[in-house]
Amino acid sequence: MEPLLPPVGLARGRWRNHRQVLEGIVFKFRTGLPWRDLPERFGPWQTVHGRFARWAADGTFDRLLAAAQSMAEVDWLVALDSTTVRAHQHTAAKGGSKNAGSDAPAAG
Repeated sequence: MEPLLPPVGLARGRWRNHRQVLEGIVFKFRTGLPWRDLPERFGPWQTVHGRFARWAADGTFDRLLAAAQSMAEVDWLVALDSTTVRAHQHTAAKGGSKNAGSDAPAAG
């Protein structure tokens, strides 16, 4: 995988190696965390996000995927779920529901 990653550039601060950053990118997308909430072990979130944006723009991820596909390392089992509910901004009742819970009678 290393030969497919861009060459190491000049770092202004402490350089984060590609592996550490790539693990941070994978962690972000596996967990769904916002970039700002990445654990410190991956380095500053700005570094991880910046490298993700650069690699997405320069085709690095396309090269990695093509290499993985050529080695039959990609399983295309995908699950996609999306729900969209549109509501007018004034739909919610002020102060919340007066009758929280189910319609079932209370036990008693």
